[in-house]
Amino acid sequence: MTDLNQLERDLLSQVEGAGDEAALEAVRVSALGKKGSVSELLKTLGSMTPEERKERGPLINGLRDKVQTAIAAKKETLAEAALEARLSAERIDVTLPVPEASEARGRIHPISQVIEELTAIFADMGFSVAEGPDIETDYLNFTALNFPEGHPAREMHDTFFLAPDEKGERKVLRTHTSPVQVRTMTSQKPPIRVIIPGRTYRHDSDQTHTPMFHQVEGLVIDKSANIAHMKWILEEFCKAFFEVDQVKMRFRPSFFPFTEPSAEVDIQCSRKGGEIRFGEGNDWLEILGCGMVHPNVLRNCGLDPDEYQGFAWGMGIDRIAMLKYGMPDLRPFFEADVRWLNHYGFRPLDIPSLVSGLTA
Repeated sequence: MTDLNQLERDLLSQVEGAGDEAALEAVRVSALGKKGSVSELLKTLGSMTPEERKERGPLINGLRDKVQTAIAAKKETLAEAALEARLSAERIDVTLPVPEASEARGRIHPISQVIEELTAIFADMGFSVAEGPDIETDYLNFTALNFPEGHPAREMHDTFFLAPDEKGERKVLRTHTSPVQVRTMTSQKPPIRVIIPGRTYRHDSDQTHTPMFHQVEGLVIDKSANIAHMKWILEEFCKAFFEVDQVKMRFRPSFFPFTEPSAEVDIQCSRKGGEIRFGEGNDWLEILGCGMVHPNVLRNCGLDPDEYQGFAWGMGIDRIAMLKYGMPDLRPFFEADVRWLNHYGFRPLDIPSLVSGLTA
């Protein structure tokens, strides 16, 4: 009897002192396993006399039950402690701001965003995108576009000329994206409907001009293309780009060597409170130049002006970005200031669409 009491105290003490589930399992095996101390006592019941079994059987079975109960209780206590420790270690402070996902931290430059917007708008009208090199020949940049010899645009104060090659010919950094119009007309058969976004270069630098800037031009060549078509396309573009229901436009006669007749286009706006709003007000703002493609340009591209005609237009991407998004100075566009980009930039997954909206 004394031995059973001592064994009970020892086993219950071991159970209570188990610091984790592994230690508790070791106590269970040592007491209730095949060769455990309690199991060995249970094996002796078979060799006892009926009187001894009647006396010691309840005591040994009671010891087994007490040890099992103590182990079960300790196991539950250890499990609760382990869960509490895990919850404490994995605690999240929901009062802190949620960390921004890596794919959302970057910003799309406004120029890239506006080019995507232009592409979405004109693609809906059936236009494709054409591209060309930044370095062009004098012929494609000037002569093929009906610039006469001695035209002021050929002079050094407007154009970046490269060093002469072995033939003495000087290539230029293109002063407009119009050479791509020539490349398109000489490589494709009409009908042609393309827009041409890209970088251009001129000797100029101030609040609204930089030596490198961005233009987008449009070109339509067909047998029946006319000014009415051009007017409708430009109106639809302005409504979609500036996201207004209606816009008034006026066409003022102008001159460009590569179009005839030529026009400057103004759109209706309001300047109240120092803010420009389109589709309302009584003021006008010049936004682009356009005209019918000059017959000499068609001839230079191998097209018969008696069979084909077309129209073209061009505008500064930087300028329309400034107008739409309220940017007062052009120079920060090219200064790589991350603070400016974080303020004016766009989230990378906000793809412009006429269905979901050009801007989120």
